[in-house]
Order: sequence, then structure tokens, then C-alpha cells
Amino acid sequence: MSFSIEGLQVRYGAVTAVHDVSLRIAPGEVVALIGANGAGKSSILKAVMALTPHTARKVAIDGRALERADTRERLLAGISLSPEGRHVFPQLTVRENIDLGYLGKDGGERASRREAMYQRFPRLREREAQAAGSLSGGEQQMLAIARAVMAGPRLLMLDEPTLGLAPIVVRELAAAIRHFAHGGIAVLLAEQNAEMALSTADRGYVLQGGRVVTEAPAQALRASEEVRAAFMGM
Repeated sequence: MSFSIEGLQVRYGAVTAVHDVSLRIAPGEVVALIGANGAGKSSILKAVMALTPHTARKVAIDGRALERADTRERLLAGISLSPEGRHVFPQLTVRENIDLGYLGKDGGERASRREAMYQRFPRLREREAQAAGSLSGGEQQMLAIARAVMAGPRLLMLDEPTLGLAPIVVRELAAAIRHFAHGGIAVLLAEQNAEMALSTADRGYVLQGGRVVTEAPAQALRASEEVRAAFMGM
């Protein structure tokens, strides 16, 4: 399996937010999108999920063309998004939120996937009967990611998963991302926290003004004086 998108354009009225962006991601690979606020990271993820109007020469997963596919069709094809802001259902329990991510009808498979999420995020097991709105920010982010993974994605997209979280939680989320990638999921990680993103990713794309200005292995980007000065305050 591989995911690719070519010639992606996103416009909001007269404003072009994403200009001719092309990306590729292999199974088990973590790819980071880094850039300042407004660089186009979230717009790219929303476009891939067909949540915002866009055009593209090619959108494909495992050779299957998805240019005309809507959000539901892309979800069923194996694309899943954990959005910025978490968007858990606050009145539902942790378990109910997790189960919402499962797309099938097999109760045994749903339980098996839920158990895998509890093993990855033990705090969710401890709080499975609590209302999601009572969780901390870090726990809600774990829940949002778990819900996205319950769909059994081939491509998992994470939009600003560490925003506003404590360093210890950031490290836990980074470990979870690597864990999911080791299981064969392709991960597209959009982050303002360039240090976290490039420490976690295999490759990275640097965005500026809605355009890809650099693509390189994550270690090379992390070592770049230009990247460090622009995004890491060094």
C-alpha cells in the first residue's frame, strides 16, 4: 500500500491556501508536515479527507483512484483523520467514543480493536466509563487518536496532536505514533512542534505559504540550521 496525492490545490474564495502540493507516504512510514500557523497543513489534511473543496490531479491509495471520492468513500478506502481540537463527544463515555470509530458490524473485532487501544493508552481503560468531557486535554487527545485508529486505517492523519500538551504527554503520543507505524499504518503528521514531528517522523515536508519548499529525511531537516532557526527557535 502507498498513498499519493499530486497537484493538490485548496482555495477559500479568492485565497489559495494550498498551491500544487504533492505528497507520497509508504506503509509504516511517518511523514511530517511542518510549517508556521497558516502554512496550509490543516488544509491539506482536510482536503485529503474530502472535508474541504479541493482539486488534485491524483489522489490514490494502494492504486485506487480517489479523486472523485467523498469523505465516506475515502474513510472506507482506509483514510482516517484525528482533527485539530480533538472533537470528542463530551457527553458520551470513553468507551462509546472509541467504539464510534469502528466501521464494521463484527462485535468481536470491535472488542479486539478496543482492547488494543486500551493496551496502547492504559489511561483510557481506567476511564472507560467516564464522560469524555471530564478527561484532561492529553487524555482527550489519546481518545481522539484511538477513535481514528479503530477504523483500521491504512493512512492515519493527525492534525496538531500535541498542541498545548505537557512534555510527558507529548512523548507518550510520539511513542504511540511510532507504534502504529510499526504495525504498518502510514502516518501523516501535521505539527507546529517541529522538534517533536521530526524526532518522530521518517521524512518531512516543509510548508510555507501553502507550498512545499523542502522535502527531506527527517534527520536532515532536524539538522538543518535554516529549519532549526525557523521552527525550533535555535
